[in-house]
Amino acid sequence: MKASATHIRISPRKVRPVVDTVRGKSVSQAMNILAFTRKKAALPVQKLLKSAVANAAENYGISDVDTLVIDHIMVDEGPTLKRFMPRARGRATPIRKRTSHIRIVLRERGTT
Repeated sequence: MKASATHIRISPRKVRPVVDTVRGKSVSQAMNILAFTRKKAALPVQKLLKSAVANAAENYGISDVDTLVIDHIMVDEGPTLKRFMPRARGRATPIRKRTSHIRIVLRERGTT
């Protein structure tokens, strides 16, 4: 029971604190935490968690969401978009627009 979101246009450094708050929690508790987290990264993580729950229901026939727990959730760095900004005296400075890959694995409570 897993789901992944790739090329999310937010830095992994900003996503990791949000992911750390829900790691190891039950799905219903994690949804509640993400709904009230005031960070931009909370929305993609919440959508990914809903997708993982839907995958569990569709592929494994699990209808009771309360038995699911977040087993693994990780954020890796994706490709960086490289741009340049013009500066004074004909110079240019690089701008790195970072992306994230988020992966989540759910398991049923009581199984290892």
